[in-house]
Amino acid sequence: MTNVSQRMLNLGTARSEIREAFAFAQARAAEVGAENVDDFSIGNPSVPAPATVAEAVHKLVDAIDPIKLHGYTPAQGDGQARGALADDLNRRFGTNYTADNFYLTAGAAGALCCALSALSCPGDTFIAFAPYFPEYKVFVESAGAELVTVPADIEDFQIDFAAFDQALTPNTKGVIINSPNNPTGVVYSEATIQKLAQVLTEKSKEYGHAIWLISDEPYREIVYRDTPLPWVPNYYPNTLVCYSYSKSLSLPGQRIGYVLVPPQAEDADIVYAAVCGAGRALGYVCAPSLFQLVAAECTGQTADIEIYHKNRDLLLNALRDMGYTCAQPDGAFYLFPRSLEPDARAFCERARKYDLVLVPGDSFGCPGHVRISYCVPTEQIQRALHKFEQLAAEYK
Repeated sequence: MTNVSQRMLNLGTARSEIREAFAFAQARAAEVGAENVDDFSIGNPSVPAPATVAEAVHKLVDAIDPIKLHGYTPAQGDGQARGALADDLNRRFGTNYTADNFYLTAGAAGALCCALSALSCPGDTFIAFAPYFPEYKVFVESAGAELVTVPADIEDFQIDFAAFDQALTPNTKGVIINSPNNPTGVVYSEATIQKLAQVLTEKSKEYGHAIWLISDEPYREIVYRDTPLPWVPNYYPNTLVCYSYSKSLSLPGQRIGYVLVPPQAEDADIVYAAVCGAGRALGYVCAPSLFQLVAAECTGQTADIEIYHKNRDLLLNALRDMGYTCAQPDGAFYLFPRSLEPDARAFCERARKYDLVLVPGDSFGCPGHVRISYCVPTEQIQRALHKFEQLAAEYK
């Protein structure tokens, strides 16, 4: 037998509950017809990119020599594109960023891997708050560190600060947050961010080293309330922002995002250089060149998130009327209700009798819940409501 990395073999053969559910839905659709299968498994945007994206692509293709347009950019990204991103954030959040604070990446996953690899030293740990995106564990361990999980406060999914305090140690190098959150859709309040910043400031002083806050923000623009989403670096300077245009512009397949290292961060120049080094070590020569320029042309724009808002209200209100318990999701495009039995996997298996495909919360670090991805056509939600009702009736 060929001798390969056992760790990579384990990752390549490990079961992903999200992907497994998606594969089941695809297989059932081939058997009974897609119109009979209601798949809520995967966070693939159903709302098209805004028209300005296509306009930008055509403009760039017509205006720029194809050798330059499709060629390599500097490893950290095209300078003018990075400058446009800095100008946009400065306008929106009152900051003073420049092009040299941005490292463009292949989506938020690439951004997280670069940030974690840049910061990680032997013996370091990173903290994540359950429920969290399952790949965090893969990314952290691939960077040579260990992921420590803080249990969820299942009432509102804000941070349980007593549990957080127990998780912090001198080995804590960083904390990962994701707001709006996948899988709950919950947005951290300003009070939560202020408290988090206070704790990290105090613990950094106590331990004698910076504890980095890594803010994973692919859903930043998808919010449904009047209160602005807190811009985290304005509350805690030692924050690295990892962003993606996959959700806001409905461009998941184009793989474009960034790491932002704010100039106010401790040793910002050193940290930025380490991010660049991580991109080099991981083999990221540069992010997709065309969509670096497209993102710069479309700064501050979004797909039609009102469709997601409509979907949320329709599904959330109906589920609550049926007896499901669900924390208020003010962003992203997920619901995370409690399953109607303690074993969420068994609940999801029962849902499949109705060709209703959900994802158990276990792999997100939060058993007893299920993730419902409602970035689907509104007609699918309307069609599926009676299935959720039939499922609930089995437990009454």
